[in-house]
Amino acid sequence: MTPRAALAAGLALLVLLSGGCAADEPPPRKVLDYPPIPVESTASPSTTPTPPPTGKPAKKPGARGTVGPLNTVRLTGVRAVALTFDDGPHPEWTPKVLDHLRRAKVRATFCVVGVKVRKYPAIMARIVREGHTVCNHSWNHDIQLGKKTNAQIREDLLRTNREIRRAVPGVRIPHYRQPGGKWTPGIVAVVRDMGMTPLHWDVDPSDWDDASTPEIKKRIAQQARPGSIVLMHDGGGDRSRTVGACPQILTYLRQKFGIVRLRSSNLG
Repeated sequence: MTPRAALAAGLALLVLLSGGCAADEPPPRKVLDYPPIPVESTASPSTTPTPPPTGKPAKKPGARGTVGPLNTVRLTGVRAVALTFDDGPHPEWTPKVLDHLRRAKVRATFCVVGVKVRKYPAIMARIVREGHTVCNHSWNHDIQLGKKTNAQIREDLLRTNREIRRAVPGVRIPHYRQPGGKWTPGIVAVVRDMGMTPLHWDVDPSDWDDASTPEIKKRIAQQARPGSIVLMHDGGGDRSRTVGACPQILTYLRQKFGIVRLRSSNLG
């Protein structure tokens, strides 16, 4: 065997003994058991609704009921709306309101205060003479009347009725409205026992709170619905803005709903 052949045979024997790998070939790498890498899905998004934000959502305004506090009257019972004016009679504002109502041929309800009736009986007489409904509004606009005894409540209302009838003998007084809407079971019981209807409201433009004339009109237009009883004021302060809003309010409400004079038969 030549030296070259002997060298080749030696190399072949070495490869066989080392497991079949060439001397300069690196050994096989060990495979590690790593978890698979997640792949972002391209499927259509889930139909599960997205959770709401953690902040507290704004509440929707609650629906107005058909009756007022303690089952007082809130609606007319017909599609037409009714206008009510509180806290008079007043020597300046009540006559101006009456002028607007007369021109529009509309009848309203005036919730009058006993001490004001005593002071301005001629205006009280005009209210009735022009066909408007009378509503007792307590002797002296007593918001806290409900804290008194039933006997005291009754005397307050009787005193007011007597003063109204002193100005207008024999006039019907079918309704009572509690100042500030501060109804209590005692007031409601006394009112009903006296044969009057406890009269609340459905639309309150807060015309007593220095609201501008455009704002008063806007609030009434936004709040009014079929059968609404609208609260406004002809006394208790400067009512020039209410008087200024009257013409457009009368036109709007009459065209949209009609305007009805409140009667006990309307209210059921």
